[in-house]
Amino acid sequence: GIPVKSFLLTWKENSYKMKERRYFGEGGSSMGQKSPLQIQAYEYLKDMILSGKLDPDVLYSETRMSAEIGISRTPMREAIQCLSQDGYITVVPSKGFMLRKLSEEDMEETIQIRCAIEGFCAHKAAAEIETKKGQRLLAVLERLLEKQEKILGGKNGPSRANLESGTCSKAALNQFMDYDHQFHMALIEYVGNQEFEKMFQRSLYLIHLTTQGALSIPGRTEDTLKEHRMFYSCLKNGEGDAAYKLMLVHLMMPLTLHLT
Repeated sequence: GIPVKSFLLTWKENSYKMKERRYFGEGGSSMGQKSPLQIQAYEYLKDMILSGKLDPDVLYSETRMSAEIGISRTPMREAIQCLSQDGYITVVPSKGFMLRKLSEEDMEETIQIRCAIEGFCAHKAAAEIETKKGQRLLAVLERLLEKQEKILGGKNGPSRANLESGTCSKAALNQFMDYDHQFHMALIEYVGNQEFEKMFQRSLYLIHLTTQGALSIPGRTEDTLKEHRMFYSCLKNGEGDAAYKLMLVHLMMPLTLHLT
């Protein structure tokens, strides 16, 4: 089961994160104005899903899940409803819930939405890159690139060699994916369009599944970092059209890999 102590510790961690962290767009979820316990249950389950701690082939009981993490069924039920609305899970009436499965149609539609949003954001950021706000974006992206490079070069990092030999740690691959999401979310947040951020949030789990599938292919992490660096270079030089085209090719890559 899930240790109650872990849930209580996560409560404190998430209370801090919800104030300081904007990546993953927590503010755009369907939780809205909910009680602290409902929000914590939502965040805890979401973290469990994104970290791969819940099995996609298991039917989870609302009652059992409430008991395992030590909260009543009411906030758990609300959290489950909101996770369903946000696309993380599929509710099975009178039985419980299962993690949402990624279909080819889901993948294609999610990528198309991202292309529309992030393509626009790339153009806007490139046009304003000489401003203080633009320079702050570059600084954020550069730090994330450095973090991705460090994870990739680690002993058990998600490099081609480690993925091929089976020595890549799951934690390292998840961390690389986390930085990947942060890189793209930083670009979206630059524009300051709340509807963009909400759409990214609602698509987050499908984005996570798409990214996970692509980055598990040996060599894709190296290519991802290379594409991020090329995009960064175009952005830094104010080359909006080039940045736009690179972003679309980059975002379409999981679909390209899936079809080939």
